Amino acid sequence: MNELFEKRPKKLCIKDIEKLYIEYDKQSDTLYIHFADPEEEAEEAMLIGDNIVVRIRDGEILGITVMEFMRHVEQQ
Repeated sequence: MNELFEKRPKKLCIKDIEKLYIEYDKQSDTLYIHFADPEEEAEEAMLIGDNIVVRIRDGEILGITVMEFMRHVEQQ
C-alpha cells in the first residue's frame, strides 16, 4: 500500500491551459472539462468528491468530469 502511495505524484499540474475544452451533456447531466485531447488515455482516475472524477497521466491532469452537474450548481 505504501508503495502505491509513493508512486502517486505529490503535485498535479495542467500542462497547457490553452487546450482547455469544456462540454456539457444535458441528457446525462455531465460536465466534462478537458485539459488535453479527450481521447488521451489516463493512467488513473480519482474520485475526489461527490461525483467528481479527475483523470491523470504522468502527474498531469487530463480532465475533470462532474456527474449530476446541475445538482452541484443548485447546491451553491
